Amino acid sequence: MKVLAWVPYPLGTAPGQRYRIEQWAPYLAEMGIEVSFQPFAGPALSRALYARGRAAAKASGMAAGLVRRLGEAWPAAGYDAVFLHREAALIGPALAERLLRARQRAIVYDFDDAIYLPYVSPTNRYLSYLKFPWKTRALCRLAAAVTAGNRSLAEYASRYNERVSVVPSTVSMREYRPRPDPAAGRMPVVGWTGSHSSLSYLSLLREPLRALRARRPFSLLVIGVGAFDVPGLDVECRPWSAATEVRDLWDMDVGLMPLPDEPWARGKCGMKAIQYMGVGIPAVVSPVGANREIVVDGVTGLHASSDAQWVDSLHRLLGDEPLRRRLGAAGRELVRERYSAEAQAPRVAEVLRAAAEGARP
Repeated sequence: MKVLAWVPYPLGTAPGQRYRIEQWAPYLAEMGIEVSFQPFAGPALSRALYARGRAAAKASGMAAGLVRRLGEAWPAAGYDAVFLHREAALIGPALAERLLRARQRAIVYDFDDAIYLPYVSPTNRYLSYLKFPWKTRALCRLAAAVTAGNRSLAEYASRYNERVSVVPSTVSMREYRPRPDPAAGRMPVVGWTGSHSSLSYLSLLREPLRALRARRPFSLLVIGVGAFDVPGLDVECRPWSAATEVRDLWDMDVGLMPLPDEPWARGKCGMKAIQYMGVGIPAVVSPVGANREIVVDGVTGLHASSDAQWVDSLHRLLGDEPLRRRLGAAGRELVRERYSAEAQAPRVAEVLRAAAEGARP
């Protein structure tokens, strides 16, 4: 079976895309499903989108991508199915998707964020107004099936499509190996991984982290952004790299995933928590959206709903190594069972095969 994957970004550059179809592709290949990728953005546009300014480069790159995408719709009929992740083009209404539907009925539409809500990017504010968030419902309607990253997203998709499956984002247990025992006597490390687009969530913890530092020594490791400061706290910032992703997580003793209780955040799929748990690190999370299911309070991690709870939960974990080990081991086992590529890729294969079968005359 041959599947065409329309994805927004070059391979290996976007977390959501990597933890969904990119990561599943090798497993699908083992099940006889060959995935061919066609990104909307090329390397130059992708770099420009992550930089402030550069309006001309972004505009020209978007225009070129849209023209190319329209041309890619015609040969899509030569595949058994198309996996459409988030959207065919980063801006504009569902023009390319409708042309694709005219050529290929077996479309599986996949999304892992509440992209049906208006959202203003901190680095691409003016482009945000060209995102057309309401096209998400159109894509749900034209698809043969929908895969959504959590229950909240699936509830939305079910308004417009009867064939909706919850398929959580995952990590590969082949890559996410257990964290080795840290060196004895080292200062404990609290960590966060993300990007500029989610850094505002980490900023919610500035005061709790300062209060925690007044009670016990620790350092903060921030992966994926160039700078972050907390007065009075030793902070290390590292760029994200696919080559060092797991190794960087190993340097953490506790992982953070703060979220505000708001509609956009409730659409999040808990990827940070899954990453920490995948290597056996206990996670402390805001009990918002999918976080409630992924992190079972006191079993696979801890919940924190207020500044005081953040301080108390982190203080408790940093002072209790056996508790960290117990929660970390339970979290890793839960990831293996429910949030691993090994567990979810077969379900993706079923959806793709059913879509292809249903589209045959």
